[in-house]
Amino acid sequence: MLDINLIRKDPEFVKAALAKREYEVDFTELLQWDARRKEIIAEGEALKAERNRINKEIPRLKKEGADVSAVMAQMKESSEKVKSLDEELRQVEAKIEEFVAALPNLPADDVVAGGKENNQVVKVFGEKPVFNFEAKNHVDLCTSLGLIDYERGVKLAGNGYWLYTDLGAQLEWALLNYFITTHIKDGYTFMLPPHILTYECGYTAGQFPKFKEDVYRVSTGDDSFHFLLPTAETALINLYRGEILEEKDLPKRMFAYTPCYRSEAGTYRASERGMIRGHQFNKVEMFGYTRPEDSDAMLKELIGKACALVEGLGLHYRLSKLAAGDCSASMATTYDIELWIPSMNEYKECSSVSNAHEYQARRGNIRFRRADSKKTEYLHTLNGSGLATSRVIPAIVEQYQQADGSVVVPEVLRPFLGVDVLRKK
Repeated sequence: MLDINLIRKDPEFVKAALAKREYEVDFTELLQWDARRKEIIAEGEALKAERNRINKEIPRLKKEGADVSAVMAQMKESSEKVKSLDEELRQVEAKIEEFVAALPNLPADDVVAGGKENNQVVKVFGEKPVFNFEAKNHVDLCTSLGLIDYERGVKLAGNGYWLYTDLGAQLEWALLNYFITTHIKDGYTFMLPPHILTYECGYTAGQFPKFKEDVYRVSTGDDSFHFLLPTAETALINLYRGEILEEKDLPKRMFAYTPCYRSEAGTYRASERGMIRGHQFNKVEMFGYTRPEDSDAMLKELIGKACALVEGLGLHYRLSKLAAGDCSASMATTYDIELWIPSMNEYKECSSVSNAHEYQARRGNIRFRRADSKKTEYLHTLNGSGLATSRVIPAIVEQYQQADGSVVVPEVLRPFLGVDVLRKK
């Protein structure tokens, strides 16, 4: 959430910053509501002060035998006016809250304006594989090798789902083991959060209210809003919601493994079949809480970790810094790690690493206390996929495929998988 004090102080600055996202906003009504809010508070406080003064006079007047009926009528009128102002204040503050909660984050100063056409490739690892045979796509390879049963996945759950089988399930688990053991070795705390979350979790993450229709709602037998988490970030950002951390305990580095559930209404491109885009996939998510002055360093750390995981697999990829309009609404800066998928002749993102600055912490009221001044400030929060598997397996089978239809297993996965080559049975 943006700081309303910044909007009050310099609305044109905020408007120009959001324009980098190609997001247009008019603060006229918001500032009118904010001005009215101040008027209501001032008027209400004046009435309450006068009411308290009169209330203290009533015993004296009664003692003197004076008629207090007019004073009592005045007190009643004042009380009704205060009640009316309190209700108006509640309504105005709700309007302000709704307006500000819908605003996206301000892009970082070094993020370029515009949409994905302005994304910047900042690093390329490896070379695009060249085949001296007719290469296959990952759907045919995974099917012929018995790794994925797409038909039965659809039978079980519908379009956008698949079923891992035999060595395919083992390959998936090998990837997760590789990611998890690497993060543990790097000193990150392993978390296994709930998969069903409350509305407050989506709000703090910045996904709600705007994107609340993009999640799978879960019935809990009452009127409360529960949903299946679309990413572990939605859980991890809420660990310290409403809390004040001590400066000495920062930064906090953690990661979680969860399936991710995404309804993503709409149709997929024909090329995005198989595992490229689905409603459920596995992901290991890295997360960090830092002081504001440390968040840039942690962003670099998370980017380095995500890139190292892909490089450990020996996969050709590129690292792109996203333009403002291509960053998600909650993030000030985002870098995407994009894997080369030969059959699609394009790169597909397998990890997004982002810095939200204080946007999420402000929504969740997550602060830390400075050791010297004892003052509290909002934390910076960061997240990064480390990694999502649904694009990694297509990249592995396509980039490592052989002329006989087999697939070489990346060396780092062999201890987990127990085989060097995936072959037809």
